[in-house]
Parts: sequence; structure tokens; C-alpha cells
Amino acid sequence: MTKILSKTAPQSSAENSYLIAALYHFVPLEEIHEWQQKLIHICTKNHLFGTILIAHEGINGTIAGHPSEITEFVTWLYSQPEFKQTHIKYSEDSICPFHRMKVRLKKEIVTMGEPDINPAETKGVYVKPEDWNSLISSPDVLVVDTRNDYEVAIGKFAKAINPNTTSFREFPKWADDFASENQKAKPSKVAMYCTGGIRCEKSTAYMKKLGFEEVYHLQGGILNYFEEVPANQSLWQGECFVFDNRVSVDHELRRGSYQLCHACRHPLSDADLKSNAYLAGISCPHCITKTNSDQRKRFAERQKQIKLANKRGQKHIGASIKK
Repeated sequence: MTKILSKTAPQSSAENSYLIAALYHFVPLEEIHEWQQKLIHICTKNHLFGTILIAHEGINGTIAGHPSEITEFVTWLYSQPEFKQTHIKYSEDSICPFHRMKVRLKKEIVTMGEPDINPAETKGVYVKPEDWNSLISSPDVLVVDTRNDYEVAIGKFAKAINPNTTSFREFPKWADDFASENQKAKPSKVAMYCTGGIRCEKSTAYMKKLGFEEVYHLQGGILNYFEEVPANQSLWQGECFVFDNRVSVDHELRRGSYQLCHACRHPLSDADLKSNAYLAGISCPHCITKTNSDQRKRFAERQKQIKLANKRGQKHIGASIKK
């Protein structure tokens, strides 16, 4: 199971570093507006940064703060009966990976657009990280990466299928097409993975709905695999995209080598940064042909304001909690 560390956050190895907690839990919730206010209060009290999503199906988010502040939040979260089984994974960085704190109400905590899919009722079989290598090395197992194409581009398990989706909403169509194309010879076993495990809760449930019987998913996702499996035994290739200012992490859960294009949000390699198409905050090789001159003018003005704010020693993006 994903490490919960006695229901408390681990202590950081560096006094001034930030502890980052990625969490989710599928649980029926009523009065989500009240939960939003409770979360705003506990996050404000502990000076946390990040994003938390609340829906009637559960909670999902990533937050960062000093170790003692994260510990306070985790202690409070596990004291709530609804969230005692919440999956939490930790990592660490010397810089806070978020600019502000947001607690948002959503229809889904991970958007698939399939209201009939309920992971609390049915989903694939969890596979512990230490058992994952053996499973995906078997020749009769189909491995599917449920993440988006820009995530897959910077790292994946070698034999995994890339559905080439740009958002998780596109996954059901890929699955429908795949099931139709392989109707006469469906793979006997399907193993699926994602960053932290939450997308697989829904994607494995959807695959079972389509008639795939033996469906498995990596418990706690790639981040948990990095935490539990030694790098010299790893079958992972590359880095793992994360949805914060770190952009990517390596197998040791350290900040990776990629930067983010602030125009299109695509991860950028060293080669991308050296491209003539790259202008900080304005364009990159992945988006320069997809934006028009008016958009690039707006991006250029935003980049100018960011530079001016930096000179004044201020954040261009506010640090206050937003409802």
C-alpha cells in the first residue's frame, strides 16, 4: 500500500525544504460546499500552497508546505472519518512548486466524462510496486499508459501502449476503439498505470465495463513505484511529468530536467529550449504553429509583467487562497 507513515507526514531532511503531498480518495461526499470551507480554513491556517479538488465522488489534490504544516494538515485530514483511507504520497523540494492555494468544487475529481463509472464500486486489481516488474514483463500482459501524450513523451515503461490522448476525457474513446478492434482476440491481462493512481481508478473500471476481465493497475502510480523500487531494478525509462512547477521528477523523486512552456504548458527538453521557436513565456516548438499573433502579443505582455514583478521581488501570481 502507498506509504502513509503512521497517518503523519514524514519529516523533511532539510530544514528549509518544502514537503509535497499528493493525495486522493474516492468516497461519497455530501455538502461539498462545507468541505470546501473546511479545507480552505485548514490550508490557510497552515500556509499551504497547491490545488485541492472536491466533488461528490471524493477528493484529489497536491499541496506543499513546510513539514510541520503538512503534518498538521495530514493529521486533520485523517481525523475526518470520510478521509481515513486517503492515499498520500510524499516528495520534497527546496522551492515551493506552487504560487498559491486553490480549493475548487468540481463535477469529478479527475475528469473522464463518464458519470456511470464509479471506482468505489468497481475497478481493477491493485498491484504493489514491488510486484509490478514481474507483471508487465509477462508476454501475455498488455501494458497501457493512461496519461496524456505530453506526459508519455518524457518517460514511460518500455512496452506500454500510448493512447495518444491530449486529455483524460479522450481515454474512453480510445478504449472503445481498442475494444472494437480487438473484439475477437482481447488480451487476457491488461496492466495500466498513471502518475499517482487516480486516473487508473477510473480507466480500469471503464476497461472492465468493456468486457476486459483481468485488469490490473499500479498502486499509487509511478510516484509510488519510484519510492518503493530501487533505481537499479527499475523498468521505467525517462522522467515523470508532474502537475506543478517542478515539471518532472526523476526516479529519486528529485526535480527533473524539464521546464514548462508557459504558453502551452508542454514540458520542454534542453533541445526544445535551444530551438529558434522557443521564446520564454511566448512560444516553443510544440505551440509556435498553433497560436496566432494576437495570442503571442498577450503572452509577451504577460512575460513582461512577470519580469517586472520579479525585479520588484514580488510574485506575479497572487499567493492568497481562492475559493
